[in-house]
Parts: sequence; C-alpha cells; structure tokens
Amino acid sequence: MEYHFYGWETADTKPENSAYPSIQSPVDLYNALSQIWCAQTCALRLRSEWTKENMTKGQCSITAFLAQDIFGGKVYGIPMKDGNFHCYNVAGGRFSKSPQT
Repeated sequence: MEYHFYGWETADTKPENSAYPSIQSPVDLYNALSQIWCAQTCALRLRSEWTKENMTKGQCSITAFLAQDIFGGKVYGIPMKDGNFHCYNVAGGRFSKSPQT
C-alpha cells in the first residue's frame, strides 16, 4: 500500500490501549481507516471536497483523536489560512499527521 501520512517511514509507535488488538502500529491504523474513510466520515465543512482519490480530506481530527486513544500522546491543531485547523498528534515521541489537502 502507498502511504500518505507524515512519518510513515518510522511509524513504529506501540499501542497503549489494547482495545484494538489488530492495530499494533500507526501503519495498521492507516490500513484499517483506508478501508472505511468516506464522505460520511469527513468533517462536514469539507464533505463536498472529499473524493476517493483524496480520501484523507477532512479526516484529520477524528483520526488524530482515534490515534491518541490507541497510542497515547497529544493532539495538536495547526491554524489554516481559511480559518480551520489541521489536526495531528505526537505519540511515542513520533510526529504523525495526514497530508494537509
């Protein structure tokens, strides 16, 4: 699979929460989410821009908080020019975020 998130090359953070036994790394999480991301899971304000070719569009906040639930760490938000925020997290000393699309 081709990965589109920052830090995928070193995405070896181990889960702190055992509630998701099939998720043992951020790559596992990305693989699982890639199967279910859709317009309905996209942030409402970005839903009209979501496409299968750009499936991470509008998924950053829910993905960052899910990653935090599994791997721990802290969620951050970067202010965007349009007034929105792009969310990412740092867990296990690793920085991980999806592309700002």
